Amino acid sequence: MMKIISYILSPIFAFTFILLLVIFHPLQWIALNVFGRKAHEAVVAALNFFLVKSLLILGVPMFLKNEHELPKNTSLIFVANHQSTFDIPPIGWYFREFKPKFVAKYELGKGIPSVSYNLRNGGAALINRKDPKQAIGALVDFAKRINKNKWGAIIFPEGTRSKTGEPKKFASNGLKVITKYNKDGYVVPLTINNSYKVFKYGKFPLGVGSPITITTHKPIKIDSMRFDELLEKTESVIKEHIK
Repeated sequence: MMKIISYILSPIFAFTFILLLVIFHPLQWIALNVFGRKAHEAVVAALNFFLVKSLLILGVPMFLKNEHELPKNTSLIFVANHQSTFDIPPIGWYFREFKPKFVAKYELGKGIPSVSYNLRNGGAALINRKDPKQAIGALVDFAKRINKNKWGAIIFPEGTRSKTGEPKKFASNGLKVITKYNKDGYVVPLTINNSYKVFKYGKFPLGVGSPITITTHKPIKIDSMRFDELLEKTESVIKEHIK
């Protein structure tokens, strides 16, 4: 029965999701080129809000569990497990106050309405996994921008999405570069649960009725411990809360 419902709701959701991306693409261009970066960030935040709410078409609400006050006026490195495409809009929306910028693969920088434009022009790091020199250079530039502007950085150390929810081993390189240039900042571990269930049947139909939660853990001062300890502590607390 649920799969039948999925077949009915999935095209409606897909149309709505794509329509939002198409509508907000020119709005981003206007905001950035006419009104500046702050206006562009506001438009991107609005896009993320509507993308999050569009999941309600599938009966998939989003919930943020945050019992910690996040430091302000400093760089924050949000580190999360990665389960699906739908990890991204809620992080962008819920933590919009911290101007979150993503570390993303180079291929996403072209061809996707709204998404590619924001990644190219919004301060993200676009890394080519086949070109280590380019990847390190892009991460260094990104880390310096984060530090200079006191932005939030978002990185998924697993590298690729977990299709079953089972976490993969965290890679250290990206986080190591970012923390190197943000010693006075904090790592904020995030645990994402259930977003992989949207794709439990594959790309079509989409899964319905499984709430997605993002849990914020206690921020960790970057210069309070060695990097290997920081990585281990971050990975451990994230994975302990994956259900």
